[in-house]
Amino acid sequence: MKTSAQLEAMLREIDHKSYPAYKALKGAYSFGSYTLSIDHVQGDPFASPSRLTIHISSESSGFSPELWKTPARRIAFCDFILRRFARSVEAYSFKAKGSGKSGALFCTRPGQEVLERTACTVEKNTLLVRFEAGFPANGRTINSRELGRILFDYLPKCVSQSLLYKNTDQKALKSAVELYEDQEAVREALEPMGLAAFVADGAVLPRMSGVSNRPMKDATAFFSPDSLRLSIPLPHRGTISGMGIRKGVTLITGGGYHGKSTLLKALEAGVYNHIPGDGREFVITDATAVKLRAEEGRIVKKVDISPFINHLPGGRDTSCFSTEDASGSTSQAAGVMEGLEAGTGLFLIDEDTCATNFMVRDELMKRVIAPDKEPITPFIRRIRPLFEQLSVSTILVVGSSGAYFNAADCVIQMDCYRALDITERAKKEAALFFPEKESAEPFPQASVNRPLAFSETRRDAGRPVKIRTQGRDGFLFDKTLVDLRYVEQLADEEQCRALGYILLWLKSRPAGGTMAEVLSRLYEKLRKEGLSSIASLECPPFMAMPRLQEIFACVNRCRL
Repeated sequence: MKTSAQLEAMLREIDHKSYPAYKALKGAYSFGSYTLSIDHVQGDPFASPSRLTIHISSESSGFSPELWKTPARRIAFCDFILRRFARSVEAYSFKAKGSGKSGALFCTRPGQEVLERTACTVEKNTLLVRFEAGFPANGRTINSRELGRILFDYLPKCVSQSLLYKNTDQKALKSAVELYEDQEAVREALEPMGLAAFVADGAVLPRMSGVSNRPMKDATAFFSPDSLRLSIPLPHRGTISGMGIRKGVTLITGGGYHGKSTLLKALEAGVYNHIPGDGREFVITDATAVKLRAEEGRIVKKVDISPFINHLPGGRDTSCFSTEDASGSTSQAAGVMEGLEAGTGLFLIDEDTCATNFMVRDELMKRVIAPDKEPITPFIRRIRPLFEQLSVSTILVVGSSGAYFNAADCVIQMDCYRALDITERAKKEAALFFPEKESAEPFPQASVNRPLAFSETRRDAGRPVKIRTQGRDGFLFDKTLVDLRYVEQLADEEQCRALGYILLWLKSRPAGGTMAEVLSRLYEKLRKEGLSSIASLECPPFMAMPRLQEIFACVNRCRL
């Protein structure tokens, strides 16, 4: 390892040389209390910025290893540190001047969710923080004096401000770690209490706007109906009370703009833990929950959709169904079966984003169109068997059709963002309006054990695959778009980037089993070894951990 003095000497030596001379800086340098590693040097000042890593031991930082002794504590600790470091770095971005991206300082800026990320990790009691810096130049001529300002002036201040325990808001750090442990305690309590989800009293569910995930100011706080309220003991903050949504079939209903979809959105996001002040800190949902919706135009690959769609015209086989351009009902049928394959225990559905003919079929339509002419078995006839046979619950938002009231175990009405338990009244009215219940049939035996296979793609030998994210909407795998717009539980662009590298890792190795077997093994590897285990160990890109369900969703929607 070289010293910081040697780095200064190298900067003086390459000043005013052509930009590629910066490549000589690659390596690790001791700055006394920490090590700076220059992992990747950009090709020119207009290219993606250079990647750097700070390594600081627990002895130098002052942080106790107790803060990362469990996976939960480590994730919460790294998230807290990363947010502080990102704020420090942002204050110095572009203060060093030059052409193109000269002087830019970039670091992951996490959102409301607490996710495991490659931007900040702990390895052998050493804290690693990764960031990007635009190495300064005038035109394409090196301006190493400006880079010296970044490395020897700005960066030490960032380290001091955010990576030393003595300069940390210790109370806030302790609170963040304990909150994450309390959230995990609620999550672990769901199964033994027979719950699909929990929404704490006092939670703030509405968001500031369609483009901001922060809590809405002056929003009506959520409080549970007395009949659904229960309490859960927590390791740090005592006992918490709120609405327990039990396993089974739960309907969320009410008038327009009264908070139905807002509650469902909070439950969708409840598969992740959230930061203090988010408002949804204790909205906790079954971690395997899948948001189900129609996705017209998506690809479907060898999925057995026969439990929902059968005897298509022309005798087309639906037990191994493929299409490049699915209809709304076909895509939703595939979504159910893919969700089962991914191991979900809960479907989250909003009728507004569903294919109507997949969800219900009224009595008049049954009379006009004979049953043998309709290949679709609607979801209403499968919703009870899904739970009773396969232990898969459903939380469904309905506002225009009461057909599901008879099938429901619980009906929650949202009235001006207040939750009311109207199960008894809804069931009574449904019994009068629908004297004959919709017949529920046993869920058919269906195959959810597909092989994992990719098509052969032509590309230049030796040329690395480029993965370019498009926000949370998906990513380009070289020139192939993987469209994830309707995978609504993706919370961060860095999860999309991780999915791109997961796909690259999968394509470069023989499958060796069914899709469920291969992806489950891979997910276990990621949990044990981290996301950097599937990317360059020397210079992993900024990635955030997706759930197993999003990995399945990505593989199912890629056209490779």
